[in-house]
Amino acid sequence: MSAAASTLLSVSFPICSQKEGRVPSFNFKVCSSLEPFQTGARFLSDAELRRLRSLESFLYQRELPSGSLSVRVMRPNETDATVVLLADSFAESMLLPSAYVKFLAFLVKQYLLERRTLMPHTATLVAFYTTAYHDQQHTCLAGTVELCFDARGSNASLPSPTPPRDMPYISNMAVLKSLRRRGIGWHLLMASEQLISQITSSTHLYLHCRIIDHAPFNMYSKADYKIVKTDSLLVLLMLQRRKHLMCKTLPLLTIPPPPTDLSLSDI
Repeated sequence: MSAAASTLLSVSFPICSQKEGRVPSFNFKVCSSLEPFQTGARFLSDAELRRLRSLESFLYQRELPSGSLSVRVMRPNETDATVVLLADSFAESMLLPSAYVKFLAFLVKQYLLERRTLMPHTATLVAFYTTAYHDQQHTCLAGTVELCFDARGSNASLPSPTPPRDMPYISNMAVLKSLRRRGIGWHLLMASEQLISQITSSTHLYLHCRIIDHAPFNMYSKADYKIVKTDSLLVLLMLQRRKHLMCKTLPLLTIPPPPTDLSLSDI
C-alpha cells in the first residue's frame, strides 16, 4: 500500500511493498536509550532542546493479535536497517531492477543523515515487531515513517499538490511485506499523530496518497483524512503518479488513538 509521497525523490511508494527476506532482523532496544540524537553542530535553543527531549522519550506501544509493536524515534545505529527498508520500497514503487537498489540505498542514506541534522523539526519513526517463538522473543524492524513538524523541517522539494510548509506533514512510510495486514501501518499513523500532537500546537496534519493505492486511501479515510486537492493530469507528462493531498484536523488535546478492528486492516 502507499502512504505519503516521497519527499526524497518526489515519487510515491508502496508502504508495504518490501521484498521478503530483504530486511534483516535485529535485537533492537524498544525503550529510550542513552545514546544521544545527532543534530549536527548547529546551536539549539532552549525550546528546541525541550522538543528534542520529548522526541527521545517518545514511545508508542500496542499489543497485536500475533505479537507486540513498539514505535519510537530512530536511533543513529538503526539508520542502515531503515535505509534497506526504504530503498527496497522506492525501488519497487519505481519498478527499478535489483541492480539499482544499492545505488538507491546510498541516496536514501544521505537523505536520512541530512534530515537528522534538522531535528527536532523533523523525526523518523521506526516500528519494531516482537513475536514469541519457543519461549524466545524475536524482534525485527517492521516499518518506518518520516515526520515534519514545521517550516524549518520542511523539505526543499515537496511533491504536488504542495502542502503548507508550516504545517505538520507525514511522508516516506513503509512496512515490511511479510508483516502486512497486521495493523502496523495503522499504528504507525496513530503514533505519528500522537507525537505530532505532543510536539506542535497545530491542528492540521497533511500527507499524500497516490490515486492508484486504494488500500492506504481506505486507511486514511478511516482515520478521518479528507482530500484537499488532487494532481492534474499534467503530472503524467512528468512520469509521476497522480496523488491526493489529504488533511486531518487533530484534536486540541492528546487523546488515545481510536480503536480499530485489526482483522479488517489493510495494513
